[in-house]
Amino acid sequence: MLSFGELGGMPTGAMAPPRQIPPLAMPRPPPKHYSSPSLSLGPPTGLDGQREVSQTADNEQQQKNKEEEYESRSGSDNMEGGSGDEDPDNNHPRKKRYHRHTPRQIQEMEMLFKECPHPDDKQRQQLSKDLGLEPRQVKFWFQNRRTQMKAQTERAENSMLRAENEKVRSENLIMREALKNPQCPHCGGPATVGEMTFDEQQLRIENVRLKEELDRVSALAAKYLGRPITPMAPLALPSSSLDLQVGGGSSFGGMHPTPGNLDLVAGPSVADVATRPGGLTEAEKPMVVELAMMAMEELVRMAQAEEPLWLSMDSGKAQLNYDEYMRQFPRGIGMRPSGLKPEATRETALVMMNGVNLVETLMDATQWMDMFPCMVSRALTVDVLSTGVTGNRNGALQLMYAELQVLSPLVPTREIYFLRYCKQHAEGVWAVVDVSVDSLRDNPPPSLMRCRRRPSGVLIQDTPNGYAKVTCVEHMEYDDRAVHRMYRELVNTGMAFGAQRWLATLQRQCERLASLLASNIASRDLGGVPSASGRRSMLKLAQRMTNNFCAGVSASTVHTWTTLSGSGDDDVRVMTRKSVDNPGEPHGIVLSAATSMWLPVSPARVFQFLRDERLRSEWDILSNGGIVTEMAHIAKGQDPGNSVSLLRVNAMNSNQSNMLILQESCTDVSGSLVIYAPVDIPAMNLVLQGGDPAYVALLPSGFAILPDGPGGERGSLGVDQGSQLTESSRGTGSLLTVAFQILVSSIPSARLSLESVATVNNLISCTVQRIKSALLVEDA
Repeated sequence: MLSFGELGGMPTGAMAPPRQIPPLAMPRPPPKHYSSPSLSLGPPTGLDGQREVSQTADNEQQQKNKEEEYESRSGSDNMEGGSGDEDPDNNHPRKKRYHRHTPRQIQEMEMLFKECPHPDDKQRQQLSKDLGLEPRQVKFWFQNRRTQMKAQTERAENSMLRAENEKVRSENLIMREALKNPQCPHCGGPATVGEMTFDEQQLRIENVRLKEELDRVSALAAKYLGRPITPMAPLALPSSSLDLQVGGGSSFGGMHPTPGNLDLVAGPSVADVATRPGGLTEAEKPMVVELAMMAMEELVRMAQAEEPLWLSMDSGKAQLNYDEYMRQFPRGIGMRPSGLKPEATRETALVMMNGVNLVETLMDATQWMDMFPCMVSRALTVDVLSTGVTGNRNGALQLMYAELQVLSPLVPTREIYFLRYCKQHAEGVWAVVDVSVDSLRDNPPPSLMRCRRRPSGVLIQDTPNGYAKVTCVEHMEYDDRAVHRMYRELVNTGMAFGAQRWLATLQRQCERLASLLASNIASRDLGGVPSASGRRSMLKLAQRMTNNFCAGVSASTVHTWTTLSGSGDDDVRVMTRKSVDNPGEPHGIVLSAATSMWLPVSPARVFQFLRDERLRSEWDILSNGGIVTEMAHIAKGQDPGNSVSLLRVNAMNSNQSNMLILQESCTDVSGSLVIYAPVDIPAMNLVLQGGDPAYVALLPSGFAILPDGPGGERGSLGVDQGSQLTESSRGTGSLLTVAFQILVSSIPSARLSLESVATVNNLISCTVQRIKSALLVEDA
């Protein structure tokens, strides 16, 4: 046998390309030798004596290894002196003698094993001395005992897993038998679901059952095998975000968690589907490109078409003819799933931005969120399939996820998983189209089917004056069952997520950007701010305040609202979050509270009342009746309602300190916002001098005002008129959302007390009552 030690002396020629080596004629060794001399492929040497010494040492090492092997055969039966080696004198193996440990020895070793299954050398030496055993015997006894325990544990675990698996199989068989003949519990007749065949229904139910079976077995296996096994994500309602410090086991009456978006069907959420690893397969990418091109063609035709595709209404709006739509666009993304409502709107307006910059804003997820903070709660780019040609976005194609919102916890957000494709059709003519990708694969998750985005987007045409004419088409299919009845008309008429709201917001935000980037500001237009740089810093701080407010008011899937006792329509909802290492917010536990209500007052009147600093003391409890004066005022556009103000609350007596409040008001034909936050006086002085506003801590509160429905003649977003809000352009009622954010503890690990919840509940309730009283609204 060729040993590793001899490879070192092998001549280089021995490693030549392989060839068949004829067997060497070797003399048969004498019987008394138990190992043949090693075969050397090198030239013979004169070291025969040294080789014999090496062989003798190898034999002794083999004898020692065999002794240890035989002594480790059993935990309590050991060979006495048996090495397993053969007697070199008589060529007969020595008789193997076993030594059985005494009960006392076993008992002592068992006692130590329970306390320490892995004794060290010192413990083994002491135990061998006490029991009269060799240290090696003690070592091997513990070794074998550990092996026995491991084997017993594995057998028990396997038995439990087999029993559980048999139980699951039996339950599965019972369910299959029961599904063969389903019966209606009311009439006793055969039962089927909707337009689905019985076989399809049976397969769907079986799939759900198998998923549950996989989850159960995976959890059990993870428990007993000691390693995690990832099952399919189960459906679980998010728990309440409130961690209340309650004494004596009492609870806060009337509190129950309200998930931001209730999943009606089991399965992964849209965010889970969008962010799962792997993304699109190579086989799906050609399908995606074809889908994007089809969607682009449909968008351009819908943006330019008139009757019979779009029917003119008495209100001046256009309504989609769905029969004509299905005739002209038979390919699309398939038929509308049952239970979903259609929503199609189209608007055209001039915006203060050129086409290239507008396209760049839409194709960047972060810029898109900043442009539409009151409409886009979350957005991310999942995969970039094409960046377009060099220098611009022509041909850019990307897979995206977004969550669209209305600023009220009573309206569920719309989660969409979609393609966004940009194309330049001519010089100065661009189009950006979105389309859902739920039709790429068979049996898409139910979450993708609760909101589908048919080809929607914008057609952009540059104008000579630096503006852009934008035609927006919004075409959605959605499930409105979770929408509160107070907001249902707003949603079903397309005013909540339709084209008019997108374009109105875009117009207002483009005016804000123009005001922010303006360099030649006259001194009279600084509005009391010392410099142009201070004006820009103040506008940036106000924009961050508004974005923060909009991100924490809606029924986003990342929020878990807890409903406090109320009268039903004006329930107060609260949630908590931790603010850690965020320079733009105070450090600690933040409590948010919000409520929505209907007021029989026009949105214009509500907006003017809430934004007027002279009337602030009529509703703002925190001002303590102090006199509020405006120290600085910055206009953000043509409408005087779009502005940023710095307010000073002068204390009524010397025991109170003065307070600064930063306030931003925004308005357009789709709705209005009044947002404010107390600011630190030294920090605000730095901002007014042009300092960085990113480190000013803010906790914004405020109001979101929406019309309660179409109600009368509404203002238009025509290309030749502005978006100024007037009484005549609004309906007769308003939907008002009031939201507060309060720092309840500066310690992030603190638990929320019931007193804090009661305080914010009283604060928001009193504010609502003051607003109603000031507007002469009587409680129903």
